Amino acid sequence: MSMAEPATEAKNREALLSVRDLKKYFPISGGIFSRVVGHVKAVDGVSFDLYPGETLGLVGESGCGKTTTGRAILRLVEPTSGSVRFDGRDILRMNHREMRSVRRQMQIIFQDPFGSLNPRMSVGQIIQEPLDVHRVGTRQEREERVKYLLEVVGLASYHRRRFPHEFSGGQRQRIGIARALSLNPKLIVADEPVSALDVSIQSQVLNLLEDLQSEFGLTYLFIAHGLNVIRHISNRVGVMYLGVMVEMADAKEIYREPLHPYTEALFSAIPVPNPTLRRERIILQGDVPSPVNPPSGCRFHTRCPIAQDICSVQVPEWKESRPAHWVACHFR
Repeated sequence: MSMAEPATEAKNREALLSVRDLKKYFPISGGIFSRVVGHVKAVDGVSFDLYPGETLGLVGESGCGKTTTGRAILRLVEPTSGSVRFDGRDILRMNHREMRSVRRQMQIIFQDPFGSLNPRMSVGQIIQEPLDVHRVGTRQEREERVKYLLEVVGLASYHRRRFPHEFSGGQRQRIGIARALSLNPKLIVADEPVSALDVSIQSQVLNLLEDLQSEFGLTYLFIAHGLNVIRHISNRVGVMYLGVMVEMADAKEIYREPLHPYTEALFSAIPVPNPTLRRERIILQGDVPSPVNPPSGCRFHTRCPIAQDICSVQVPEWKESRPAHWVACHFR
């Protein structure tokens, strides 16, 4: 898929994060000598820009590559190829020492609020660890920073002496958020930060993230499969399918009038809180193809209700079908 130019409605602004043709292939080994016999094409040519102070939501079915995209951007997994420019610098060309300084500006909130916290460390140690690693301030200043961050995320300063198993899921996620904030980052990759929480707690954490964004001037790459969550928190939304981006637009625009057939089917599954209102549900036929051997041409053509012969042989152009509304489809 040609991704030469990402979606942008503000070309006069400089992007904080600029991703171009990002790919991540995981090798598959087999045989007696464990030779590489294939690759899982988890991310296969993703491009987008992310601007200071905004929230870009990435949405798609499980296995579409959205989490791998976020981790590859942070180099938690090494990308196979592509370019990731953060604050004007290509971080994929940086060595370990250069990357260490940039990591202070790029943090992540993990999906599992318990598995991401070391059970042998107290809450205070968990939040203070990034400060220790980067040698920020004196010991007393670090301790004061921990107390401040706990209060910022809605916990008490005395909670720093407790351990993760003594907290609820929502409280653990607040601890994870405090840890992500410890170094005053510019960018936070939020990898499904509320999907493991009760619905009543999800709204509290989402409101907290919005308040923190306003207070600290944060920029979010928000990854989720909850469509209502994405709509609530995002300024723009990118839709991924089988490792590629198929549509990107302003959140209100894309939810009001999606263009790509996959986006239409995805959004038709959103429950409507009105028992008298009926919405046509688009049921996709077949299963999601394997990322080991994705379909030729448009990757969605095997399940697309409007597919024609051209879809199986020619990759659709990534085009601006409407102002600031980008889509990869031959017929939209």
